[in-house]
Amino acid sequence: MSSTSIDDLLAFEEEGAPVGPKARDSRWRPVLRSLAWAAALVAVLLVGLRAVGLQVSLPVLIAGVLAVLAVRRVTALLAPPPPPPPARQAGAGEEDGSYNWDARDALRGAINQWERPLDWSSNRTERFTEVVLPRIGELADERMRLKHGVTRESDPARARVLLGERLWTFLETPPRRTPSPRDLAVIVAELESV
Repeated sequence: MSSTSIDDLLAFEEEGAPVGPKARDSRWRPVLRSLAWAAALVAVLLVGLRAVGLQVSLPVLIAGVLAVLAVRRVTALLAPPPPPPPARQAGAGEEDGSYNWDARDALRGAINQWERPLDWSSNRTERFTEVVLPRIGELADERMRLKHGVTRESDPARARVLLGERLWTFLETPPRRTPSPRDLAVIVAELESV
């Protein structure tokens, strides 16, 4: 991560306008360069077309070349920035076994999808009932659908048998208190055995 602070990002210092002949040169240089490229391309195309026996109006040829150069310039301005260089590997061989928690990866994203709601609901049972419990129910339904072709909605009787009484009761009746991490571990183990 960069060491830029929020104050550095939000600071605003007005830059003075450049003065002197360099300011005038910098404005016209890209225009003159584009016109030189356009003139060179028109000359090459005109000679090439005449060599194969084709006659094209000079204003049409100039307009076409300028249009192509304008489109090229606009697409260059709208192109995304180049990707950052690949991270340098520390060396070949085994990794040190530590996890880089600052890196953005799919594993961390998946963990955060569960970690934040579980943390938010640790003291509020209604938050657990509204956010976490439906996710666990979706996981149970998807697991049963993939392995057995049923969901709690499509075949409640068979789903109840597959889930077991404890997991079925947990999913169907909202708990009066937020389950402890140990209780959740048992529920997840039962869910994995479905």
